Amino acid sequence: MSNELLLIVSLVASFGGLFLFFRLFGKAGCMAWTAVCTILANVEVMILVNAFGMEQTLGNTLFASSFLATDFLSELYGKKDADRAVWIGIATSCAFILFSSLWVLYTPSPNDWAMGSIKTLFAHTPRILIASLAGYAVSELFDVWMYHKWWNFTKKKSGSSTKYLWLRNNASTLVAQAANIFIFNFGAFWGMYDMKTLLSITAACYVIYVFTSLLDTPFVYLARKVYTKQKAEGKWISE
Repeated sequence: MSNELLLIVSLVASFGGLFLFFRLFGKAGCMAWTAVCTILANVEVMILVNAFGMEQTLGNTLFASSFLATDFLSELYGKKDADRAVWIGIATSCAFILFSSLWVLYTPSPNDWAMGSIKTLFAHTPRILIASLAGYAVSELFDVWMYHKWWNFTKKKSGSSTKYLWLRNNASTLVAQAANIFIFNFGAFWGMYDMKTLLSITAACYVIYVFTSLLDTPFVYLARKVYTKQKAEGKWISE
C-alpha cells in the first residue's frame, strides 16, 4: 500500500474515529479522543515519509482531528468545555513525557528484546514532546479563542448563531495550525535536519493541514445535525 493511500486511510480513520467517539459518548468522547490523539500523534510524528511529492512527518491527520475535536466542543458545548479538552491534552502529554523518559532508564533483562528499539525510538522523546506540548498548547488555546471570536463576529453580522460555521471552523484552525507547525517543527527538529529539509517539512505539513482543515468542515456540520436531532428527542448523552 502506498504512502499516499495510507495517509488517506489515516485521515478517514482519524475524522471517522472522532465522530464515532462523539456519537457514542458525546462530550466525553471528544475529550477522550483528544487524549488518544495526543499520545498516538506524538509517537507517529517521529516518522518521516515521502508522500504526494513532499517530505513530511506523520501525525498530521491525528493532530488535525484533535483540532476538530475542540471545534466540536466549541460549537456544541461552548468555550469552557473546549478549553478543558485542551488542558486534558496538555496533561496527557506531560504524563507521556514522564513515563517515556522513565522507560529508557531501566536496566533490561538479558532476555529482553525490546529495550534497544525503545531507546532508539524515545531517545529524542523529551525534546520532541516538549516542542509538541508547546505547539499544541499555544495553537489549541488560540484556536478555541479565535473560534469564539469569529462566532461572535458572524452572529453580530448575521443575527444567527448557526450561520457561517464553515468560516469560524476554517479561519480559526488554519491560523492556529500555522503556529503549531512552526513551534513544533523548529523546536523538535532544529539541528536534526538541515534548514532546507526543515523548511520543506514545515511547508509540507502546512499544505497537509490546509487540506485536512477544509475536509473536516462537513464533520462539524454532521456533528451539529446529530446533536440537535438527538437533543430534541431527549436521548442525547451529552452531559
